Amino acid sequence: MKAMIIRRFGGPEVFEEGEVTKPKLLPGHVLIKVKATSVNPVDYKIRKFGPPIAPAFPAVLHGDVSGIVEEVADNVSAWKKGDEVFGCVGGLVGTGGALAEYILADERLIALKPKNLNFVESAVLPLVSITAWEGLFEKGNLQAGNKILITGGAGGVGHIAVQLARWAGARVFATVTEPVKRELVLKLGAEAVSGRSESEIQRRALEQFGTADFDLALDTGGGSGFETAIAMVKRKGKAITINASGTFDLGKAHSKSLDLAVVFMLIPLLHNEGREKHGLILKEISRLAEAEILKPVVDPEIFSWRKIGEAHKKLEEGRSFGKIAVVIE
Repeated sequence: MKAMIIRRFGGPEVFEEGEVTKPKLLPGHVLIKVKATSVNPVDYKIRKFGPPIAPAFPAVLHGDVSGIVEEVADNVSAWKKGDEVFGCVGGLVGTGGALAEYILADERLIALKPKNLNFVESAVLPLVSITAWEGLFEKGNLQAGNKILITGGAGGVGHIAVQLARWAGARVFATVTEPVKRELVLKLGAEAVSGRSESEIQRRALEQFGTADFDLALDTGGGSGFETAIAMVKRKGKAITINASGTFDLGKAHSKSLDLAVVFMLIPLLHNEGREKHGLILKEISRLAEAEILKPVVDPEIFSWRKIGEAHKKLEEGRSFGKIAVVIE
């Protein structure tokens, strides 16, 4: 089958069109005819840096997928040929990726795609939705009425987290970097937005909530964003990040006795544990999308898979508005 592959790690130029073996059906799996995928930071990090979670060469990358079930293993009863599904299912060590005509998927990792979304819109949801869900509800135990700070509210995970937190009844405050993103995040359900500086966050929070202390904070970028999350949370609150790489002084967290948490949603894929949870989360995400409570924001420029290097470059350079989608033609 045709695929966009890499034979070495490096820049966006390492992608090339090639032929790889079509996946063989395994027990507990389905074969999906790929319609679309999306670009996440983990995809370009694997392409750029490689091990320890990279697939073997010639490597087919990308975990997010939407498509149509083509074949079903004999011991699988939940799915049938022709089902339109979505999920984050591969592109890692030991698995094939979605930059190919077909991808093999563990039946536990997928859900029926939302009926009111097309394949492109569905393909951008899995990784970011699962990450946001785990951060808000599993790590953060978000409750109605909580005041939450979401850093990077217009980003991939951030724009989903804003909508989920609003749905849960929280009072949402988000940081953004550009006026157009400010309008987007307010439209998605944030009560207030500000720039990244702690002083501006405090000022706007005081204006909106009457207090500058948040019950919890979800950082969607890492680095200074995690430090901001720690600084803004009240005593005995929670600060959660999806990117804990870097060096941090946790003195502020210690002085406030904070609960700190990290989300790494790839654990079930890498270690084959708790995969059912991903399917259940995506089932709920699909329900919320069909109820028009949750809407993915897709970058206006839709890429062909043969232009995947350009798609990676756009995300790496920070030029995207919403999630970048890639169509498998």
